[in-house]
Amino acid sequence: MEWSNHTVTDFILLGFTADPVMQLVLFVVFLSVYSMTLIGNIILLLLIYNDSRLHTPMYFFIGNLSFLDLWLSSVYTPKILITCISEDKSISFAGCLAQFFFSAGLDYSECYLLAAMAYDRYVAISKPLLYAQAMSIKLCAMLVAASYLGGFINSSVITKKTFSFNFCGDNVIDDFFCDLLPLVKLACGRKDGYQELMYFLLASNVITPTVLILASYIFIIAIILRIRSTQGRLKAFSTCTSHLISVTLYYGSILYIYLCPRSNYPLDTDKIVSTFYTVLFPMLNPMIYSLRNKDVKEALNKLFK
Repeated sequence: MEWSNHTVTDFILLGFTADPVMQLVLFVVFLSVYSMTLIGNIILLLLIYNDSRLHTPMYFFIGNLSFLDLWLSSVYTPKILITCISEDKSISFAGCLAQFFFSAGLDYSECYLLAAMAYDRYVAISKPLLYAQAMSIKLCAMLVAASYLGGFINSSVITKKTFSFNFCGDNVIDDFFCDLLPLVKLACGRKDGYQELMYFLLASNVITPTVLILASYIFIIAIILRIRSTQGRLKAFSTCTSHLISVTLYYGSILYIYLCPRSNYPLDTDKIVSTFYTVLFPMLNPMIYSLRNKDVKEALNKLFK
């Protein structure tokens, strides 16, 4: 990649607050959340790997989601912890670029993966007797690989475009990580075509997966409504509730950030919503997919026994 000349060699991350006491409180909070994220996702991965009952297409996708969440939380949280307890709030230009690239790639990959999981739920409900054959390991692996490939190709495009700008003035980012909108705000000079690129990436990485998820659930609802017994309907729908909760929380926060006009809410609200999908969501996913799941509970009991 060819980058433009820059006078800025590092950026200053303001984080959440300048109050030393609140910074210490936030350090404890983020450390606790990060520890729970690591423990929850690692345990879920171990359960899926060790228990043969969890060797199904659905848990193959859940395992990959846990892996993504582990990686995603590790892109953000260690730097947040350092910023909370250190007087040095800076991040190097290369470090900011790396954080931006991996965070965008992982976020985009998770969007595609959640869409693939919606298709998996559709197949499970529409073809319950042929589910294992229809969702073969080859197809599942291809869907996961396509999610990663699409995510990181788009991340490469937006990273190259963003960091090809000149950063020749202010280097203070009023956020806790190197995010797209604060970086574009700091960039100097002309930004021809950037808005069009943003619309394209939003459409391909957020809107398109959202449409695929909605289409999958429209077909799922149509199938469920054809089930005669109420118990059968509830049983069929219960297999989708965890995924629906996950999609609602993740896409809801992302769409709120990028579709709401910036003037409609303060920057602190922006930070809170960003914290949710970058730090809290990876911690919540293991709970969402295990607390209401009989197979995971039984595998967990077996592991501890």
